[in-house]
Amino acid sequence: MTAKRSAVVLAVVFLAYAVLLGWRGVLLIGTGDPVAVGLGIAVLVIPVVGAYLVWREIQFGRQTEALARELGESGGLPVDDLPRRPSGRIDRAAADVAFTKYKEEAEAAPDDWRVWFRLSTAYDAAGDRKRARASMRTAIAQHAGR
Repeated sequence: MTAKRSAVVLAVVFLAYAVLLGWRGVLLIGTGDPVAVGLGIAVLVIPVVGAYLVWREIQFGRQTEALARELGESGGLPVDDLPRRPSGRIDRAAADVAFTKYKEEAEAAPDDWRVWFRLSTAYDAAGDRKRARASMRTAIAQHAGR
């Protein structure tokens, strides 16, 4: 299953969950009991926060995809030629070498979104998802001119 398909399936599942949870919140508010009304309001907040988080993740994915497409059209995508273990995972030492190269590029050209995109892929290859996402957010912000 592709990443897009997975995201759509998860969004639909979340939507069903949000509707069911929201309905329970409305039923609790409808009882008129002060404790149940308070609980119902709290239950209604959960789907709203969840919807915001799902929306942000979908936007992040769309923006990342757009940057990858633009970088690919210009021939600037990093080549995935890192050696792999028998399991298919990228060799950690090779990922660290790539990471060091892209980090030096980012330090040399901190305002170039392309460099931050490549650094993000290196972080991802090294297994550091938190820094990969942060680097990608930087690339997205720079591409948008922020």
